[in-house]
Amino acid sequence: MNSHPPHPACCTPLRDHWPLPLALSGVQLISTRFEPDLLDPEDFDRWGIPAMRAVSKRQTEFLAGRICAYEALRRVTGVPGIPTTAEDRSPCWPSGIVGSITHGAGWAAVVVARSDQWRGLGLDVEKMLPVARADRLAAEILTPRELEGYAGLDDAQRAMRVTLTFSIKESLFKALYPLVKTRFYFQEAELTHHDTDGNARLRLLNDLSEEWRTGAELEGQFVQFDDYLLSLVSIPAASEREHRRKPSPPA
Repeated sequence: MNSHPPHPACCTPLRDHWPLPLALSGVQLISTRFEPDLLDPEDFDRWGIPAMRAVSKRQTEFLAGRICAYEALRRVTGVPGIPTTAEDRSPCWPSGIVGSITHGAGWAAVVVARSDQWRGLGLDVEKMLPVARADRLAAEILTPRELEGYAGLDDAQRAMRVTLTFSIKESLFKALYPLVKTRFYFQEAELTHHDTDGNARLRLLNDLSEEWRTGAELEGQFVQFDDYLLSLVSIPAASEREHRRKPSPPA
């Protein structure tokens, strides 16, 4: 017998999968697709999610994200739950849990893990930008160093450069903001490396806290699917860093 309410008609069945190139120990990713035209406002009451005053698209993506979080929390902790929303609009995760919610253009997803393994997780999905819009946004999203060589790229490469940089900096913000409690913007970090395997690396260009200072580097990853780009920035806890440093046992 199911203990949760009926699945909303506006959301496809939840998927438990890992589309990104590098699996992370203990991290659960749940996703769904959503259709605002099928939204039933009563689903907010059924799931115990506070109703919101917004257009149907915004309501549906919020609902989809919270339902993904419900299932991700159930899988990680054994106790399902709906994250509330803080005054700064960030999700409030249960004690001992870190997570991130993303939604856009009909797709929503959540990553959740225990905080003794991961200090921060930031997940972001974006529709691939048309090249004309990418060119308009380039100077806002890319630092001067990131803009080097931009004009010499072809249309697809320029669209990819801006979409990836935008998305992974959004993921960086989601991963770091709960730790630094300071808002920061696109020009305060730069993408120093990315490759065709979906690996990425970022560097801070400003001090955000005593711990997170200029020059600090963080690992990220990304993947393209359909017409989306999904990125993730993960900050391991000390125990996970030590685990990842240990050499594999001989075969």
